Amino acid sequence: MAVPSEESSQHQTTALEPATDPQENGGIEQSNDAVEAILESVASDKDPKHEVPEPESLPSGSNEESTGQPELKKDEGSKTFTMRELLNGLKGDQSQSGNSTPVAPVTPLSEDISFQNHAAMDLINSVTGVDEEGRSRQKILTYAARRYASAIEKNSGDYDALYNWALVLQESADNVDPDSASPSKDALLEEACKKYEEATRLCPTLHDAYYNWAIAISDRARMRGRTKEAEDLWKQATDYYGKAVQLNWNSPQALNNWGLALQELSAIVPAKEKHNIVKTAISKFRAAIQLQFDFHRAIYNLGTVLYGLAEDLLRIGGSVSHNDISPNDLYSQCAVYIAAAHALKPNYSVYRSALRLVRSMLPLPYLKVGYLTAPPPGNPIGPHSDWKRTQFVLNHEGLYQIVSEQKTSRQSLSSKPVDGPNIKNRAVKVDIPDIVSVSASADLTLPPGAGLFIDTIHGPVYLVADSWESLDGWLDAIRLVYTIFARGKSDVLAGVITG
Repeated sequence: MAVPSEESSQHQTTALEPATDPQENGGIEQSNDAVEAILESVASDKDPKHEVPEPESLPSGSNEESTGQPELKKDEGSKTFTMRELLNGLKGDQSQSGNSTPVAPVTPLSEDISFQNHAAMDLINSVTGVDEEGRSRQKILTYAARRYASAIEKNSGDYDALYNWALVLQESADNVDPDSASPSKDALLEEACKKYEEATRLCPTLHDAYYNWAIAISDRARMRGRTKEAEDLWKQATDYYGKAVQLNWNSPQALNNWGLALQELSAIVPAKEKHNIVKTAISKFRAAIQLQFDFHRAIYNLGTVLYGLAEDLLRIGGSVSHNDISPNDLYSQCAVYIAAAHALKPNYSVYRSALRLVRSMLPLPYLKVGYLTAPPPGNPIGPHSDWKRTQFVLNHEGLYQIVSEQKTSRQSLSSKPVDGPNIKNRAVKVDIPDIVSVSASADLTLPPGAGLFIDTIHGPVYLVADSWESLDGWLDAIRLVYTIFARGKSDVLAGVITG
């Protein structure tokens, strides 16, 4: 169904579609009458596809001493880099040996090589690439695959070689000519998954392997549309992202991709399962942002999943449970995250397009408006009975309490009324540049509710949100505005909310 244009105040249903890179497409597809639109999700900030342990040289022998690869300790993560860097390393390795084109390793593959390894090499050998650059890259990938195969023949327990071979297969899958009948991209990805499985069997702590294995499974699931087979694959992908995060918790990219896989899964499962999966996806995106406050892709993806949740709740006519936020509040939250992503990366076309769709959902001229319970003016440690639930607004400059301009009167010596102090001047006011930290608070001296603590250069500020879900929204919004300020992009955010 149609999604409203930015002039419309109606919210209608739409779909969420994954996108691998925000600059590869516009992010919002429009029909001929310019009212159809789709919010798309985006993958990790850096190319998530192929991150590998950095080798000192390509493996050509039977053990780590002969391959030159550093040993991956069981309790340590490996340094990672993208497949593009691996390809550059391969080119450098060849140039040092005086070869201008890839050549086979000195030790040829043995005749008794396993059938599975023969099958993998046959698949790689049959990839030609779609253009001259692709053909050149595929030659390098074929060269690398032969060396990894040779290393595995000499040492079947070389999990690094298995892992790197899986990466080569995965990269080769991206190099398949879409018009070619053989090999299929799916066959290469399936073979890559087998290598990842074997590598993780040999080294169960190889978190990079679980991460890239999940990506390969996700690519296979995406080819199958919304089928039962795709559902099973998406569930596998979420399991392996979970293992990757369990082994390396400090990975916003893995959390972001985990959220994306859950988002895709939610579009396939029965309706009764969807709500909980979407809530889990929201938690993964939020966890990614908490690890890296300027991770614009996770910020944007959180906006898209909130938008989808609002559409679903609107479609069924209300909330699934009494704890759910209303669709209108979800739309407003969605707009906060998309506006923040745009402010951090104003040149990304997908963010600009999405912002045009959701900007009218913001409480302009503010980024966020809501209620918080605040202490009495001028008395931050006043008794609980004096704390009042009042309206607060957040913009690019700060967080401000809205207090009606109440004036008291007293009699002067001349019997003329004199206005007392303006209470508004003593309301809570937190300027963004003054913020030191923002966090949830479990201070037992606060009134009941979800405590919010803002440490500033002028001292602490304590507030209480209506619920923990509401607190998450305030925490994210304040942190995002501060991050935008710290990155020197406040003028972009100001342009969004002030027009």
